Amino acid sequence: MNGEEEFFDAVTGFDSENSAGDFSEADQRVAGVMRVDTGRSSAVGKVEERPPRENGIQKHRTSLPAPMFSRSDFSVWSILKKCIGLELSKITMPIAFNEPLSFLQRITEYMEHVYLIRSACCQPQALERMQCVAAFAVSAVASQWERTGKPFNPLLGETYELIREDLGFRFISEQVSHHPPISAFYSEGLNQDFLFHGSIYPKLKFWGKSVEAEPQGTITLELLKHGEAYTWTNPTCCVHNVLVGKLWIEQYGTVEIVNHRTGDKCVLHFKPCGLFGKELHRVEGHIQDKNKKKLFMIYGKWTECLWGVDPAAYESFRKRERRGDLPSKMQPDDGSQKAEGDVVDTVPEVQETVQVIPGSKLLWRVNTRPPNSAQMYNFTSFTVSLNELQSGMEKTLAPTDCRWRPDIRGMENGDMDLASQEKERLEEKQREARRERAKREAEWQTR
Repeated sequence: MNGEEEFFDAVTGFDSENSAGDFSEADQRVAGVMRVDTGRSSAVGKVEERPPRENGIQKHRTSLPAPMFSRSDFSVWSILKKCIGLELSKITMPIAFNEPLSFLQRITEYMEHVYLIRSACCQPQALERMQCVAAFAVSAVASQWERTGKPFNPLLGETYELIREDLGFRFISEQVSHHPPISAFYSEGLNQDFLFHGSIYPKLKFWGKSVEAEPQGTITLELLKHGEAYTWTNPTCCVHNVLVGKLWIEQYGTVEIVNHRTGDKCVLHFKPCGLFGKELHRVEGHIQDKNKKKLFMIYGKWTECLWGVDPAAYESFRKRERRGDLPSKMQPDDGSQKAEGDVVDTVPEVQETVQVIPGSKLLWRVNTRPPNSAQMYNFTSFTVSLNELQSGMEKTLAPTDCRWRPDIRGMENGDMDLASQEKERLEEKQREARRERAKREAEWQTR
């Protein structure tokens, strides 16, 4: 049995080795996919009507089929008290932790601000190209703001592909390893102007009051016209108050983006929250040449925007700030932290928006989220469309595509009992398949 058949059998319950019939292997898969768990729920496997085209561009849905369920009655401590200091990828987690997306779809959210790559391709100077690439690297994590749900772990051999003609790219990803969980992805511009690829190994750890996700793995962006390759690794993401209190997210760590043709480097510091939340969401850094001379300063917030300015103007502004020559800033009230600091990680108050240094230029600004985002797991408009299953897709979509997963589909449709049952069933099928491979001493083959 090959990897595609093994994944297909797990999702559909169809046994491709023991089946009988005269139709082809491809016909088996399409027929099986279209009847995914229809006996369990009429909502799962349901193909949505394709929205009409406007000016030749495919329109996408703007909301999920059902609102987000309430987590208020769920006891997280009963699960997590045994997990302190452990890697969570090896622990079966209840569906209350999840959002209705696979991690492969979460990776696809890197492409929401793909226009920054196209802008980089059009810049004649290496410094301007690095500015666009740096903005793209920061924008790639912006969708995680207020996203406290965990994406579903992909099954081994699971894939996801997306073609967005309106945004000018195609994207495909695959789960190439289960332990450790490694997701590989590859994207290209429809105008053959860029390649974007890499592999991600998200190490998750529980530290008592917080869950930390360290996304190990290198990301590569190639600008084909300029013969340049840029590489970097994403910052660490931390979700606070997973046991009690209001959930909140921060990103921290240093991201280094290297242009391997010129030797230029962009060093970005994602600031930890700090005392009283003064540094929450802040990003500061610089672009330097191969001789480590600073060419450009970058600052902003990964939740809002990114600005850039000449190093001399930046240093002058910071000196005035330290001397107190600038207008005073309002300090947040820290009373709540004193009252609850020993119980929860106090949610920092929202600081003033980014103070723009004179002479700066805007590199990137986050897209506005839809008005009903809070009822849709805080998804962006781009994210809402990722699990959309439109009529006609069954003819071309791979049977390994995560849009066919009945647990994710059930959760999206608001059927939490079905989603939980299907999640447990798929995980058990995956364990069975792994035991069977071990008996045969067979190596998993990626596609």
